[in-house]
Amino acid sequence: MVDVPGPEFEPTPPRVAGGTCPDTECDGWSTPEVTLRSASVRGERHRYYRQPRQDTTRAVVHEGTGTVVFAVADGLSSATAAAVGAAEACQAAVRALYTQLDARQVDHEAVVRQTAESLHRQAAAMAPQSRADDLLATTLIAGTARPGADGIEISLFRVGDSSAWVLDSARGTFHPLFDVKTDGDVVATAVAALPAVPEKLEQRAGTLVAGQVLLVGTDGFGDPLGDGDGQVGALFAEHLAAPPSPLWLAHLLDFSRETFDDDRTLLALWPRSVSR
Repeated sequence: MVDVPGPEFEPTPPRVAGGTCPDTECDGWSTPEVTLRSASVRGERHRYYRQPRQDTTRAVVHEGTGTVVFAVADGLSSATAAAVGAAEACQAAVRALYTQLDARQVDHEAVVRQTAESLHRQAAAMAPQSRADDLLATTLIAGTARPGADGIEISLFRVGDSSAWVLDSARGTFHPLFDVKTDGDVVATAVAALPAVPEKLEQRAGTLVAGQVLLVGTDGFGDPLGDGDGQVGALFAEHLAAPPSPLWLAHLLDFSRETFDDDRTLLALWPRSVSR
């Protein structure tokens, strides 16, 4: 519970139509250089209305370089099979990035194009008469975290309003890597989404060092986080100073707060020098 909680009720099972996935998923592991934790939970609105979780996250390690390849996607509520779209986008993006690492040449724009093509193929297989945008529209944020001489070199891109932050563990502050989706008090309503390919792709790069944590999440996490100065920011700054268990991250992410009832997904990466 954070501040005023939402209503209490027993979640209902999601309908099979539109894709299926567990209410909650979590994962966690370490390489010699980084520790990863991730979790994705169904929002209260979807639990109440028998809708599936429409967020997904995936992460793998590229064996040749020790690079973590990751993706987070948030299927649009307007898409009839949003859960399928998010899952397909994550799998396609991770697969494309992994293959590029094999070839030692990473091209984010090519990853976006290949992911969009995968969504079109998936839509054609599911419902040949339907538009892929209507069936599988999804946001996507994906990238790599490669061990380097000065820290973990991160490189990522996004389509839509999912985002990423660097948490300064010592100060408990969150530094957004992408522009926030609000402009003053006006919230943007138009969300860029795959399989539409943007003319200009948002991309960021940097180095993650000891005392910092990379956070990649959907707007179900980003909206209540805000600028990180409130109660949600304080909660996650305290519990993510060091890697929690995967189950505890899922528990944290499933906090109850009035009006914030969307699916929530968060992937976090710590340099191993700060793991304990």
